[in-house]
Amino acid sequence: MPAVFTLGAIPGATPGKWIDIWNERMPQTRLELVPLAVADQRWALQGGEVDAAIVRLPIDQDGLHVIPLYDEVPVVVCAKDSHLTAADEELDAADLVGEVLIVPQDAVLDLHLPGTVAPRFDAPADTGEAIATVAAGVGIVVVPMSVARLHHRKDVEYRPLSGGPISTVALAWDAERTTPAVEAFVGIVRGRTANSSRG
Repeated sequence: MPAVFTLGAIPGATPGKWIDIWNERMPQTRLELVPLAVADQRWALQGGEVDAAIVRLPIDQDGLHVIPLYDEVPVVVCAKDSHLTAADEELDAADLVGEVLIVPQDAVLDLHLPGTVAPRFDAPADTGEAIATVAAGVGIVVVPMSVARLHHRKDVEYRPLSGGPISTVALAWDAERTTPAVEAFVGIVRGRTANSSRG
């Protein structure tokens, strides 16, 4: 086994449980976590920057092995004092008619929300900047729930968006670089135990 195994992770990914198991089972190989922008995930895998990565679909799967892990519901992030926070459970597209929909340059959801209004300013560079704009009382942002949690602030809230675009998180690696270390990590993610008992 190599001295280091590099795992890429897109914003919002929470591989902590798998890393803990890796550290228990593979003490001779240090796992290094490499933050990846969604826009860079394919390049990082293809270029060998990481051994494997937790990615957000869709991704060009040519030459890759991809295992879908879980689906994330989209949420609407709004200012804490927004009328949208009156909804206890979830919102739907009709609730968002007339709202200014801010789509950051690093957006990961393909959004088509009829009735929303485009902002009169340039798209923020990233989601953090977009959510800061929302906190100031301007518009809404729609992101996967883990991304909303990542950018949590006291002056914003979020509500699930019913019928919105689901975002799938997956484990991916270059098919030509399926090393024993990659296979070991895949085994951990798939829930294989070190021995016959379930751990």
